[in-house]
Amino acid sequence: MTHWCNNFIGLPFEDRGRDRSGADCWGLTTVIFREELSISLPDYLGYGSVEEHGEIASLIVGAEQTPVWVPVSGSAVSFDLAVFRRGKLPTHLGVVVRHGLMIHMAARDCAKLEDYRTGKWGNRLAGHYRHVEMISAGARG
Repeated sequence: MTHWCNNFIGLPFEDRGRDRSGADCWGLTTVIFREELSISLPDYLGYGSVEEHGEIASLIVGAEQTPVWVPVSGSAVSFDLAVFRRGKLPTHLGVVVRHGLMIHMAARDCAKLEDYRTGKWGNRLAGHYRHVEMISAGARG
């Protein structure tokens, strides 16, 4: 049986991309949620390029503060978001495959799996968040 994340590995990077032809980290999240969970997330196309970390941090913090995303205490499960700081600002996210492993848009390359407990992400985790529709349906592990 093919794991759901295999359907997205290798998707190319595109700044502000929101589909399979190319995506940034939020775009990859929107594609995964749409195709795997039938959950439509906002596009957030009003922010600037990936270099504009302040705008991206505002976008992520704004999303965190909506009733749609609930902070996760304890272990993350599939489809939770893992939010990361670059410097002092939360400017990157990945979709949890299982606790400690995420699929994310790796730099300006493509969608990849990466362990976020060690390496460059190990000390940057700002938190895990779960979509309210996953809570009401019972989070998948």
